[in-house]
Amino acid sequence: MTQLGFYVNQADCIGCHTCQIACKDKNNLDIGVLFRNVHSFDTGKFPNVGRYHVPATCNHCGMPACISVCPVNAIIKDPDNGVVHIDKKLCNACKACIDACPYGIPVFIESKNTVSKCDFCRAELSIGENPVCVDACPMRCLEYGDITELKSKHASEDVTDALPCLPDPARTVPSLAIAPRASAKQADFVETFQM
Repeated sequence: MTQLGFYVNQADCIGCHTCQIACKDKNNLDIGVLFRNVHSFDTGKFPNVGRYHVPATCNHCGMPACISVCPVNAIIKDPDNGVVHIDKKLCNACKACIDACPYGIPVFIESKNTVSKCDFCRAELSIGENPVCVDACPMRCLEYGDITELKSKHASEDVTDALPCLPDPARTVPSLAIAPRASAKQADFVETFQM
């Protein structure tokens, strides 16, 4: 089975939020609802300071915490590509998945009385197109593909799915490969901006 995932090159990410805006536009999301959210962090103390950005979305985890808590089996992991998606016809909006996800990814959409999240642009993938966030990135710091292949392709960049600002990856096995900035490895981070 292929396990699709995202690669992020933090050295090139400028925190412009274009991936976030493209995702919001494509999904016609309400005000305050995001499926991809760019988080910015500062580290260190003057004069030795750093800044990095994490364009976060669903990690389509190998062991998704959201699936096991859904009482109506509305959250499905595609057996062919590993994409985790929510069947909105089955979702009863109990919000258990919101509480379970250590990354805080599923969101309640009040106007539709359902929970939703990134579905890896399944409709676009089915017709051979890329996820909109990947195409929108002006710095080309986002890639997608089989997570094992992405990690192999970028092995020289010391890719990781574990940063001090992220939850422990052992819990859910996120399909994520980040080529981190040096400052992203520091434990003394402060989140400075989030939309």
